[in-house]
Amino acid sequence: MVPAYLQAAADGRLQRQAALAKQALAECRLCPRDCGARRLAGETGFCRTGAAAVVASYGPHFGEERPLVGRGGSGTIFFAHCNLRCTFCQNYEISHLGQGDPATADQLAAIMLALQAMGCANINFVTPSHVVPQILEALCLAAADGLRLPLVFNTSAYDRVETLRLLDGVVDVYLPDFKFWDAPIAAETCQAPDYRQTACAAIREMHRQVGDLVVDADGLAARGLLVRHLVLPERLAGTEEIMQWLAAEISPRTYVNVMAQYRPCGTASRHPALSRRVTAAESAAAVEAAHRAGLQRLDEGWRRWRL
Repeated sequence: MVPAYLQAAADGRLQRQAALAKQALAECRLCPRDCGARRLAGETGFCRTGAAAVVASYGPHFGEERPLVGRGGSGTIFFAHCNLRCTFCQNYEISHLGQGDPATADQLAAIMLALQAMGCANINFVTPSHVVPQILEALCLAAADGLRLPLVFNTSAYDRVETLRLLDGVVDVYLPDFKFWDAPIAAETCQAPDYRQTACAAIREMHRQVGDLVVDADGLAARGLLVRHLVLPERLAGTEEIMQWLAAEISPRTYVNVMAQYRPCGTASRHPALSRRVTAAESAAAVEAAHRAGLQRLDEGWRRWRL
């Protein structure tokens, strides 16, 4: 399956969508924070990012879901800063403290091509919601220079639908993390009481664009939706409700990774319920909730965790 952005580049849509996205930086409303920062003039809003994307690290990653890894790993590009900033983020130094270096469009394109040369299975943009214009600008250059890998949009799902539409016909695989169901938990941990409504709308749009996950003959993700859900202690994430919603409102064939690797990071210790790891019983209950909801495609990583 040919990556979607190659056709978009060939007919000029990619370049037009990149130009529209860059214009949005003049008074930024790309994400649900709606802060209006004049990023082209050097202002930074909630995401603390101006005109240039900040890259924390890049390289082959072998810890992603099985359909993303292959033999060469997933070609991850970790962007610094974040438009959600969960208090317990496992990449706290990157998302909250902004560890990384600004990258021009040429540099970002060169990173994509370097990951392809390393033999990676895809280009995996990690925490990309606040740098969609920068990604699209760089992608125009990379596609012209021979990029041919599928694109993965690895996000918290705190995304504005209008921004996701700029990625229609560009992104091959959407990888959202549906984090919370209840507004008070989202408000307390990431100042986003509207998280559930925003994530539901975003995931609907992602599925509309790419459908259920499709893998190639080698079992690698070629196109589609893959949803992550991080299990939290004391059922704080609302796992059962999220699984029911995915099965009923998106598709029972939604590929879901129920993740049990939560550990207290960042400032999680300030929240008593979040100051411990998830137990094996809590992990098993979350997987059982997914099965009860009727979800048919669960990532197998949880089995290895339980051994």
